[in-house]
Amino acid sequence: MILGVLFALISAFCWGTASILIKIGLRNKTPIIANLVRLLFSSLVYVVIFTIGGNFQEIVSMPLRYHIVAFISAQFGFVIGDYFYFSALKSLGVSRTVPITSTYPLWTLVWAYIFLGREITLRITIGALMIVLGIIIVRQAEVEEHVDPRGLLYAFLTPISWSMAIILMDWLSNRISSLTLAGLRIIYAALGLTIASVKIIPEIKKVTIKEIAVISTAGVLGLVVAQYTFVSSVAMLGSQIATPITAINPIISTLLAILFLKEPPNWKIWISLGLVVSGIWLLTA
Repeated sequence: MILGVLFALISAFCWGTASILIKIGLRNKTPIIANLVRLLFSSLVYVVIFTIGGNFQEIVSMPLRYHIVAFISAQFGFVIGDYFYFSALKSLGVSRTVPITSTYPLWTLVWAYIFLGREITLRITIGALMIVLGIIIVRQAEVEEHVDPRGLLYAFLTPISWSMAIILMDWLSNRISSLTLAGLRIIYAALGLTIASVKIIPEIKKVTIKEIAVISTAGVLGLVVAQYTFVSSVAMLGSQIATPITAINPIISTLLAILFLKEPPNWKIWISLGLVVSGIWLLTA
């Protein structure tokens, strides 16, 4: 029990820290370049893990449709969704982006209800209302502070794309081992983004060693360590306990952004964060 809780907390901390590192790495680079560096490095880490663990045998034996679904899920999650996320981070900052993007569990439940026939309970309804209220509050804060509306749009599109990726991953989760599924999605994401951004790949040469180190570290924390510890926590505690614990990562991101990036705090942001995290807990508990 204690180990499962520890893994969930590690996952939340890694996701929160990764958001800060991504923000730092994006200061002089486009979101596409930063995401490509992160995905390529994380893919190499998974290739090493797969080679040692023998996961390639499972990958080769998978039906073609599993690969197609995994590829599509990867594009929604780590290419399209993360592009919106990085763009929002660069425009709005961590403390204003994270409360909005953290609504992806709500969208996931909507798609699960529509496509998978999941039940919508009173707890889910209350959680959804709390999240919507949190979005309204943070939206009002952005209007008052005259923040770029494009960045706000990116922030709202992020959880929709992520949630579509999660639904596809959900379908695969009972058919592929967790480690193989996690790594395969990252590898396919790197492949998809490389193909889509082939014209700007030469710009990677302009990325400094320091920037590569920062962005790659964010990739390892968010795409390797956090994913592994989250899956392990779910296996030990069940998703109904592990997910609410990991949902504290927006608070971690905001606190780190205020402490280290000197982003100005706003009382409406804090209220929004509280409502969003509480809503996510109700939705996933």
